[in-house]
Amino acid sequence: MGIPVSFFSRSAVSVATDLIGAALRVNGVGGIVVETEAYERDDPASHSFRGETMRNRVMFGAPGHAYIYRSYGLHWCLNATCLPGSAVLIRAIEPVWGPDSMQQRRGLGDARLLCAGPGRLAQAMNVDGSMNGLPLHEEPFLLEPAERPQEIVAGPRIGITRAREMPWRYGLLASSRFFSRPFKKADRQGT
Repeated sequence: MGIPVSFFSRSAVSVATDLIGAALRVNGVGGIVVETEAYERDDPASHSFRGETMRNRVMFGAPGHAYIYRSYGLHWCLNATCLPGSAVLIRAIEPVWGPDSMQQRRGLGDARLLCAGPGRLAQAMNVDGSMNGLPLHEEPFLLEPAERPQEIVAGPRIGITRAREMPWRYGLLASSRFFSRPFKKADRQGT
């Protein structure tokens, strides 16, 4: 059973923590979500901070949709929309389903690096701009909740220049080898 749309009708911070441990597939290929980042409407690092544009329009639409954009004009990034103007960036997954397809798309065999980072994840799962705005509860997506509560680690977001101090990057503690970048020992842990 997939994650219902109502799951996303909350703050991005709540959704980001609850997506840790969820199963994500795109056209049958994917894995376990091990790292996310939250971006709220009033967050200076969020694409929605200055208001709605053609690029970020999906963020202001219905919750539970894919917001996909190019980072630095190079890499596609997959986000889940939450309350209007907010979204969760899926930063990394632990590859489980279709690793051969992911290896072929990425041109490498190291499972740890297949989906460790939003650009790598999108390339491995064949996510691109044509999927922008599609509902996450319908094909080609399949997003299933974590089987049980997960022990997570939280810390500052990475790869941004504004509001870096916000501890809105979350990771599945048990899957640290699949993170896009390790968390620091000072980052807090919780469930």
